[in-house]
Amino acid sequence: MEPAPFAALIKACRFAAHKHRDQRRKSVAATPYVNHPIEVAETLAQVAGVADLEVLQAALLHDTLEDTETEAAELEAEFGPRVRRLVEEVSDDKALPKQERKRLEVEHAPHLSPGARLIKLADKTCNVRDLGSAPPAGWSTERLREYVAWARRVVAGCRGLAPALEQCFDQVAEQVLASLPGDAI
Repeated sequence: MEPAPFAALIKACRFAAHKHRDQRRKSVAATPYVNHPIEVAETLAQVAGVADLEVLQAALLHDTLEDTETEAAELEAEFGPRVRRLVEEVSDDKALPKQERKRLEVEHAPHLSPGARLIKLADKTCNVRDLGSAPPAGWSTERLREYVAWARRVVAGCRGLAPALEQCFDQVAEQVLASLPGDAI
């Protein structure tokens, strides 16, 4: 990668770190939230072999619209129209009830652009992995199982672009379910 793309990737990382600076993950350890988008981008690069700069930038920024005060116009001004569109595609409308957002995520997954489908797949892989290593505080075994089942439905609509990443998701989901008390679903 030439110096300019490296600088552009680091700019997206810095932007995400600034926007998520006061946020923590829901785990007992309450890790800094920015670790998550960094892991999503890293998973895309290392597991799926993604080298598309704008997809990696959008992965770093994927939660900024829905979880911070960031506006779409701000993303476009800083990173261009494609990054803004990718982030918009993977962002939920927080004005909707949670169950409706989850339903729409499953419904919309097959219709996302290829870049957005890759981000969504990496995001679900990382989220499910976190359930096994650092589950959200207070989540019951049943809630963990329900999340994995829902993530599988979202991922089903994202398949066909990155076999290694799809296999990684499947393995992570199986490992998490196997680690939970009771029978796996």
